[in-house]
Amino acid sequence: MRTVAEVKRLLRRRVEPGEAGAARVEAVVARLKERRYLDDAGYAQDYARLRQENASVGKRRVQQDLIHKGVHATVIGKTLDAAYEDVNEEELARRHLERKRIRKPGNEKEAARVVRMLMRAGFGSGVIFRILKKWDVEAEMLAEMETVDEGEDETGE
Repeated sequence: MRTVAEVKRLLRRRVEPGEAGAARVEAVVARLKERRYLDDAGYAQDYARLRQENASVGKRRVQQDLIHKGVHATVIGKTLDAAYEDVNEEELARRHLERKRIRKPGNEKEAARVVRMLMRAGFGSGVIFRILKKWDVEAEMLAEMETVDEGEDETGE
């Protein structure tokens, strides 16, 4: 499956430059949509469901991926609201950690690694810190990590 933007990008490489090529691309895309081979809303729904089930990634990660694939923002918003409506993101994050075979961090360096991994997977800091607190990561370490997370400016300082 591909999005409309991906198909257009791939077709533009194969047609002559200029208005004639652009018209051909639009005609092919219109025909594919008419025959229901191209449907960004359906693509987004399937993509969100598969990423949730198979990769256990968070809402933010799926959103970033769909933006990168060229799906329109309103389609993404509606799709993700529906897909993550009944999902417990904390449980999803725990499944992600289990899948990656990550155990309770023993020191600050390991805890920071877990935080970075969960952030890359699209989980918010609230979910991440709740998981760390339930793991009984030292309160002092969590407080330090929270202040670093909140206190950074654009330069990362």
